[in-house]
Amino acid sequence: MDTLFSFSMADLIIPLGLLGNITTGLVYLAPIKTFWRIVVNKSTEEFESMPYVCKLLNAYFWVYYGILKPNSILVATVNGFGAVCEIIFVILFLLFAPPRMRFITAILAGVLDVGFPAAVVVIAQSFLKREAQIDVAGFFCVCFSLAAYGSPLSAMLPNGTGFGLGTAQMILYAMYYKRPHQPHKTSENLEANESLISESDRNAPKV
Repeated sequence: MDTLFSFSMADLIIPLGLLGNITTGLVYLAPIKTFWRIVVNKSTEEFESMPYVCKLLNAYFWVYYGILKPNSILVATVNGFGAVCEIIFVILFLLFAPPRMRFITAILAGVLDVGFPAAVVVIAQSFLKREAQIDVAGFFCVCFSLAAYGSPLSAMLPNGTGFGLGTAQMILYAMYYKRPHQPHKTSENLEANESLISESDRNAPKV
């Protein structure tokens, strides 16, 4: 019975790797609906290009890491597919974005998706040994994975800041709120009230 259920971790590498590739591929394909809408409307509307620029940079470094590290062909292939998807998305931004967004996207893509990765690869290949190249590539993979999946927060931060400021204003209003000013009862008011009461007592019918 033990031999029927015994297996090594090596037996799981290929199935888990394929499952990871399928999942990663679906993540890269997730924005297709958004970009179909962009193509149909011929406008990027309020969408931001930064997430796709960051995901393209992230895909580049995972491809580089998968090429350098032994037995990591699955990492290189799925992220190569992701890089193609992100290149298409960035190109669609360049085609359909308003002039200002198109200019920003072109600058970001040129610096982050062309200049920076090319410089890192050239420097690493020229001055570092293979193990150091793998370490550098892995470090950038971690950094740009965080950037890629955190970049959509850029659209949420202004709303979050507004929510925080609005909450602070409400708290301050509650702390320093004063009720409408009521006139103090002066001695003249008291005497007037007493005279009215005594007058009403004199005019009241006697039983």
